[in-house]
Amino acid sequence: MKIITSKQRIITRTILLVSLVSFFTDIASEMLYPVMPVYLKTIGFSVVLIGVLEGFAEATAGISKGYFGNLSDRIGQRLPFVKWGYLLSAISKPMMAAFTYPLWIFFARTTDRLGKGIRTGARDAMLSDETSPENKGKVFGFHRAMDTAGAAIGPMIALLYLAFYPGHYKWLFIIAFAPGLAAIAFTLLIKEKRRKPTAKAAQVGFLSYFGYWKKSSPAYKRLVSGLLAFTLFNSSDAFLLLALKYQGLPDTMMIGIYIFYNFIYALLSYPVGIIADKLGLKRILVSGLLIFAGVYTSMGFANSLWQFGIIFSLYGFYAAATEGVSKALISNLADKSDTATAIGFFTSLSSICTLFASSLAGLLWFNFGPKAMFLVSGAGVGCVVFYFAIMKHNEGKIVI
Repeated sequence: MKIITSKQRIITRTILLVSLVSFFTDIASEMLYPVMPVYLKTIGFSVVLIGVLEGFAEATAGISKGYFGNLSDRIGQRLPFVKWGYLLSAISKPMMAAFTYPLWIFFARTTDRLGKGIRTGARDAMLSDETSPENKGKVFGFHRAMDTAGAAIGPMIALLYLAFYPGHYKWLFIIAFAPGLAAIAFTLLIKEKRRKPTAKAAQVGFLSYFGYWKKSSPAYKRLVSGLLAFTLFNSSDAFLLLALKYQGLPDTMMIGIYIFYNFIYALLSYPVGIIADKLGLKRILVSGLLIFAGVYTSMGFANSLWQFGIIFSLYGFYAAATEGVSKALISNLADKSDTATAIGFFTSLSSICTLFASSLAGLLWFNFGPKAMFLVSGAGVGCVVFYFAIMKHNEGKIVI
């Protein structure tokens, strides 16, 4: 893969190191993610409680994303948030295996998501600071490719382990601590570009980042409104995995499909980022959302392995076309001094929306079955696609 042009080094040392940190962290996290809903069910969690747990954990991450993103901008530092965020996520893994009491599981899962909240805004702002607007799709695409490559390797390790020790989930949480430590080691190699602080930490209120909405541009408001509407219909991926289990697939096959999805996601992220920089970020975002609507609608009717293969390959394209692209869009529409706040504000409200989306998905599944849940999500996102299709998309020279 060629990542250097004659005019500019696109993938800098900092971008590469941050991407390696995400790579190892996702190995750790994704070793556990495919088996998490199954593990939770074995220790007594219902589908509804799994939805509440995932939603609550994401809401915790969301609130902290906004605050710590704003704090990063105000005090002019990124690296401390990156280091502490990844540290908390690493130590949360063995915590999940230490005890199986519901309150402890909530605490351990929340610790992991709090780590994500601390680091997300600062990390994405660090990536944005390293490049120019015309290369944002490439940079965020490269980061997502590295991140998702870890997400493919992690389940492979889990699959290998479960082949020898089927049903023994606890030790996976201990093993996942090793790549987490590797991620922490790489954070020590990152050098930060210092910025001039605009406030002391004590002067940054916990919810002061909500004030960013008032000062943000109309284009930012339109974009974020649509993305948040999408999030309201985008429940945790845990429900996709539960759907595979619902259709009778064994753990190894379920994890295998999840590996396949992440492989497609990782393979497409950087090329899709290149295409997005050329054709326009918004066009790629809308195409990804349209595919999501089709995937969720189809998931309610799929019942064979070849159908799941097609659905999860398309789901990989959706992820490649939306995750990095949406952050590239947001960073292009925010002032450089407010990048972490702009991303933090969006990801904060997005995670809160996920609380409602995952809880609603759990209730729909419990009362009406998985087909109803997937159809509601697919139809809702179809409406969001229409919104983006008619949304005014030119803001100055930046296509959104």
